[in-house]
Amino acid sequence: MDFKLKPLPYAYDALEPHIGAETVETHYEKHHRGYMEKLEKLLSGQPAAERSLEQLIREQSGPIFDNAAQVWNHDFYWRSLRPGAERGGQKPRRGPLAERIVASFGSVDGLCRQLEDAADKLFGSGYAWLFWRPGAERLEVAGLPDADNPLLTADVPLLCIDVWEHAYYLDRRNRRDEYVSGVIHDLLDWEAAERRLRDAV
Repeated sequence: MDFKLKPLPYAYDALEPHIGAETVETHYEKHHRGYMEKLEKLLSGQPAAERSLEQLIREQSGPIFDNAAQVWNHDFYWRSLRPGAERGGQKPRRGPLAERIVASFGSVDGLCRQLEDAADKLFGSGYAWLFWRPGAERLEVAGLPDADNPLLTADVPLLCIDVWEHAYYLDRRNRRDEYVSGVIHDLLDWEAAERRLRDAV
């Protein structure tokens, strides 16, 4: 296999007060690592073990897809966030990303409302995504269930918010909306989204 569990890009407590250290540690060490360990077992001795995570997501189904996508999604989620002390949450007001946001959603605030709505209304588990749709030349938002992600439709993920219960339950219990609001307004790494968009267009 040509992939490994990537280290977290910050300390367990770096996302407080919105996401607590215990939540980040449990999420990364138990859930994220658990998906990787299950994937390694599933691929042991299989031809698919030579594929990349992205190839597994596009080509596989069932348990291999579920675990490969969850490894990839979690890694993307950690890198969609930036600690507040490091300018996380500073929304784009100018530049290519801001221009695309205005063209697609009317304003940055309009995008944030759509992200909140997609995350809050997603039934059960999944992720809210901001992605670039090359065929339509526009940004889009969607809440996708379980392990699904924009790679399945040949779109380019820019940011995501994990809304599986393990992402917020220790901190917020059933108040998903509070977690989602904190992530959108204080933790999303808009500079990372801009880099991803620049690479895609």
